[in-house]
Amino acid sequence: MQSSSEEGATPSRRGGAWLRLLGIGLLCLVASAPGMAAEDTEPTPAPEVHRELLGTGRFPSASECRNCHPNHYEEWSASQHAYAQLSPVFNAMHGTLLKRTNGTVGDFCIRCHTPIGMQTGEPLFVSNLERSQPSREGVTCAVCHRIRRDYGKVSGRIGLAEGRLEVPVSGPTGGAELRRVLSEPDAFQRRSDGEETLGIHTDVLEMTSLTSASFCGSCHDVTSPQGVRLEEAFSEYRHTPAAAEGVTCQDCHMGTEPGVASGYRQEPAAVVGGRPTRVRKRTDHRFVGPDHSVIHPGIFPFSEEALGLATAEEWLAFDWRAGWGSDDFEDRVGPDAVFPERWADAGDRYDAREVIDDNLERLAEMAEARRELLKKGYRLAAVEARPRRSGVELRVRVENGTTGHNVPTGFTAERLVWLHTTVVDAEGRVLFESGDLDPNGDLRDGHSLYVRAGEVPFDADLFSLQSKFVLRNLREGEREEVLAVNHALDPLPFVRPDPMPNFVNGGPAGTRLHKQGIEPGGKREHRYRIPAAVLATGAPPLRAVVELKAGMVPVNLVAEIMGVGFDYGMSPAEVARGVVEGHQVLWSREVVLPEVAE
Repeated sequence: MQSSSEEGATPSRRGGAWLRLLGIGLLCLVASAPGMAAEDTEPTPAPEVHRELLGTGRFPSASECRNCHPNHYEEWSASQHAYAQLSPVFNAMHGTLLKRTNGTVGDFCIRCHTPIGMQTGEPLFVSNLERSQPSREGVTCAVCHRIRRDYGKVSGRIGLAEGRLEVPVSGPTGGAELRRVLSEPDAFQRRSDGEETLGIHTDVLEMTSLTSASFCGSCHDVTSPQGVRLEEAFSEYRHTPAAAEGVTCQDCHMGTEPGVASGYRQEPAAVVGGRPTRVRKRTDHRFVGPDHSVIHPGIFPFSEEALGLATAEEWLAFDWRAGWGSDDFEDRVGPDAVFPERWADAGDRYDAREVIDDNLERLAEMAEARRELLKKGYRLAAVEARPRRSGVELRVRVENGTTGHNVPTGFTAERLVWLHTTVVDAEGRVLFESGDLDPNGDLRDGHSLYVRAGEVPFDADLFSLQSKFVLRNLREGEREEVLAVNHALDPLPFVRPDPMPNFVNGGPAGTRLHKQGIEPGGKREHRYRIPAAVLATGAPPLRAVVELKAGMVPVNLVAEIMGVGFDYGMSPAEVARGVVEGHQVLWSREVVLPEVAE
């Protein structure tokens, strides 16, 4: 569990222990990492008085919206919007920035990840186990549908209308259908035994900007307090063919086929008292993208069954990886086995296993949707092998398959998209390889801890689309960094606004983002030159296998932010393992290499 204060972040004991290991071997040290003993698996519950203060009912939970919008809830509950605040990677990154700026960065990052938590005055850095349910839900229903004004590009600084479920919501078409539902109480049954049993909004206020790209730009176009343009998804979009054609973010990311402007389903928007409302345009609320969950599947995806069965703290004590609740495990467990109190009964373990299996299935479906979306954005267009007197030249072309933004887009310093290329002989021996991972799960670039330690060689042939932050040193010169925070000599570091307007220098003086992405309609060609001496060691025929891969974040980011600890008692190795397990192969091509010219 994270430890924190509103002024800044304090490293946890576990984070400090891992810092002493210098980050080397996050994955290979899993077996020898500081483990969680049986008595340590259950986090200490938040004080009840604190829990009462956070559960003030100022906003409804998405589970309340589920009563009338079950399909919307099912899609959203496994989405990245729902995961936004739960992510231990985000929380540790946010805590690290608080620590490195002595707290002066404030809610700059977190206000987009839990707008409700920040509006209700929750701490800047605290375990999600201590946040209210609506706050844990990240970009939940009320975040988009309780906005009353068009804020434009404001890096998430928005105000939400407070109140319980009955408070009017905002929608793109207004409240004509809701007024019809309210005027026909006999048709849309909301009472049982004379008592009101189903809450419902009292009105829907028309807000057409919900269908505009600028609405998404409020959180998906981010400029830091120092003037660094951290995310430019909306800015990129504004100058694209998609924008010129009137295609919006919603058209590609909330339509029938993620990543393509393919139209929308025509379905009822709600089911009230068992009766559906009129058919209309129905948007998909999965919001498919490059992120994925690395946390306990009893906590995410959100599900009514999981919420009703156990608290988040109790779910963390359920060892789903060991097979609890499965026939195979329960048939082998002895009578003297000791379980946490909540899971002492085998029946409860079986019930929990059903929830886990269902959530794992939903995560697998989202993973496939993520892969299909990324395949539309990244195309392995061509692989060609040409003989040269010195060996073979392998040419690979990668293209941007979208017309709406660069690839990667958003926080491009986090996104991994790279080529994994191998040359193998007839016996399957690998003669050449680029784009493979070090023991931590990192690419062998300049940020690999193993490369820096001299344990593995630098991958000079690497093709990667990951952007990097370039920071100015004290005495001129620049250095490449994982986080956009300058190294401060001041004992009390703080966010330093640039003393000179950015337009004078064309950008912030201290930090810039070296973008490596591909513009809409653009392409990148990469060439591998494989020496004849290397090829001569293999039995012909020789084949080159080229894979275009994608990952959520680099493991070196995990090492960079682990000093403040990770939520839910997760170790850096557990987080890193979850990150690497989410790597996906988008495309794969194979060519036979020609004989080397004499």
